[in-house]
Amino acid sequence: MKIAVFPASFDPITKGHEEIARRALPLFDKIIMAIGVNSQKKTLFSLTQRKKWLEIVFEDEPKIVVDTFENLTADYCKAIGAKYLIRGLRNASDFDYEKTISQLNHIIGDGIETIFFISLPEYSHISSTIVREIIKGGGDASPFVPSKVKFDAL
Repeated sequence: MKIAVFPASFDPITKGHEEIARRALPLFDKIIMAIGVNSQKKTLFSLTQRKKWLEIVFEDEPKIVVDTFENLTADYCKAIGAKYLIRGLRNASDFDYEKTISQLNHIIGDGIETIFFISLPEYSHISSTIVREIIKGGGDASPFVPSKVKFDAL
């Protein structure tokens, strides 16, 4: 079984995340949308809320499951038997950063392969960071997140 992990904080999930996960579906038997839990990182949305959004967005896709993990992504992959990581690239800066991380994961993760998906142009400007800033500023973030994601008052 070909298992891939798409790790991120998903704070919140964006249309870009959804688009990459759906484009990856034909390549894998199972994709785990894995929310990384980092106690040092301040998130805007709770882990429970982020997990719920992922489950709602992908409720129509049986090959996608949602999970959480702590510590190193490579260790999580080894523990669940995943041999692949999915990462999205929006620009050259993403590539430079993700290339280094993928090389480290390949060593630490006993040969784990990172599969890169280049964002479609209509999503290349979207990031969770930008979406959080829009929300914090009182703006409408709905054009940047899947339609099933609804924000309650913060």
